[in-house]
Amino acid sequence: MQARQASAPSVAKPKLRQELLKRVAEDQGIRNELIKEGIDHPDQALLERMKRIDAVNTSRAKAIIKQYGWPGPKLVGQDGTDAFFLLVQHADHAFQKEVLPLVENAYRNGILTGQSYALFMDRVLIGDGKPQRYGTAAKPFDQWIGREPVFESIEDEANVDKRRAEVGLMPLSEYREFLKQMYFPQEKENPRPLLRPLRR
Repeated sequence: MQARQASAPSVAKPKLRQELLKRVAEDQGIRNELIKEGIDHPDQALLERMKRIDAVNTSRAKAIIKQYGWPGPKLVGQDGTDAFFLLVQHADHAFQKEVLPLVENAYRNGILTGQSYALFMDRVLIGDGKPQRYGTAAKPFDQWIGREPVFESIEDEANVDKRRAEVGLMPLSEYREFLKQMYFPQEKENPRPLLRPLRR
């Protein structure tokens, strides 16, 4: 997911915004460490740290939703809203399923991008044991074919690129290459910029 607003906007809850940005920096930091150390052979200590970070962030996200509902740009700025989405994206399935209607509403109102909505919808569907709709989720690394991503089951896969285009996602073939470059950067061959990359 591309960062859309990095400046310090005038918001109702600037301290909450700063908290969310700090939490998401930690969220992304631990994941970047895992990639640097080799995501196909993850360090167990790093994995445990990531789980603890995610659990703390999930607990805080629940409290924020209880107090404010989904925090939109007027409350925490667009970057704060994007940060909050990323924290919820890494929460447990039960909580994600609970807040899916809020995510859908935020997407319809232009608060979240189509990319964010697609990522979240696919996660919830997969967690329910159903095929994903937009093809945003690959299987765990031990199920990849060498360095080739293997995707979770996709509903009506023949038309997935049509659905991806509707929400602003690159074609599935480009996304496959993006995943390879993101998780195995040391093995890039003739790298070229890919449109609309997604944050983890």
